[in-house]
Amino acid sequence: MTAGAQENFAPGAGGSASARLPQVLRRRGEGPRRIRSLFTNTIFLAVLTFISILSVYPFLWLISASFKTKADVFDNRLIPREWVWNYSGPDNPIPAPQYLFNVAPVATWFMNSVWISVLGALLVTFSSAVVAFAFAYFRFPGRNFLFALVLATMMLPGAVTMIPVYLIWNEVGKFTIEHSWLPHIGVNTQYPLWLPNLFGSAFYIFLQRQFFLGIPRELFEAARMDGDSYLSMFRRIALPLAKPALIVTFIFEFQAKWFDFLTPLIYLKDSELFTLPLGLKTILDQFGLGGGGQADYQIIVAGTVVAVLPMIIIFAIFQRYFIEGIATQGRKG
Repeated sequence: MTAGAQENFAPGAGGSASARLPQVLRRRGEGPRRIRSLFTNTIFLAVLTFISILSVYPFLWLISASFKTKADVFDNRLIPREWVWNYSGPDNPIPAPQYLFNVAPVATWFMNSVWISVLGALLVTFSSAVVAFAFAYFRFPGRNFLFALVLATMMLPGAVTMIPVYLIWNEVGKFTIEHSWLPHIGVNTQYPLWLPNLFGSAFYIFLQRQFFLGIPRELFEAARMDGDSYLSMFRRIALPLAKPALIVTFIFEFQAKWFDFLTPLIYLKDSELFTLPLGLKTILDQFGLGGGGQADYQIIVAGTVVAVLPMIIIFAIFQRYFIEGIATQGRKG
């Protein structure tokens, strides 16, 4: 009997035993593989759960401690024995249910941080995008040299330029005081906290330029043939396609401004101009033992929650753009 005749046998025929043997062996191997896969997935989920608990627990403890009494603030209970949200302060000696806002002008500091962070992030995002698009699209002599100079500014530590920049703002403030028709924009104003962002940032220019370089140049050439101007190409093509980079830039700068403590400490003197980090330092000095306070650390912890919670919410809302940006860079590679 030929091999071709054996292949034509029905499944129930005697010659089909050797043909069914690989299938039987595969079925026997599926069980152990399924058990190994289930065991591996269980271990993986257990490790992820453990790491997640380690990551989330400090923040949950922080929120819980902000509602505890002074005696229980440092215990490890996630549910306070006694809920407290009516701290008293020098402005309001009688406790009121306002969660820290009656202790100090926290609402004013919070709003100062909000508008300074938003405005500074918007300015640096737009100005860096303009410069990055110019470096990515235009071809001109010395382009690489100028871009290298921009990147070289990243090598300068902030401590090197701190005093010269302060002296510049101090002279600008004197000039505006001498000319009363000009707005006062020097020291002890909030302008030094956000106005320098109008000139862009080397890191953000580099980040956005990489995204602009990934946009096919044919799109811009086709737009030029249709009569679009450079500004129109920037607005209608470059910005929409580089949206992940723009959002990442905005969030990074918003976070930098939100937690910036050194710049407000240098330029601001009046408490109504303080941002939230500088205001929290005032609370720490007032209520902590190091500043001569009475060790009311539940108030300090509550201030920390007020400072950290907005950034966690913003990251939770825009985290998909981080993933999209990483995926875009991976496709380029």
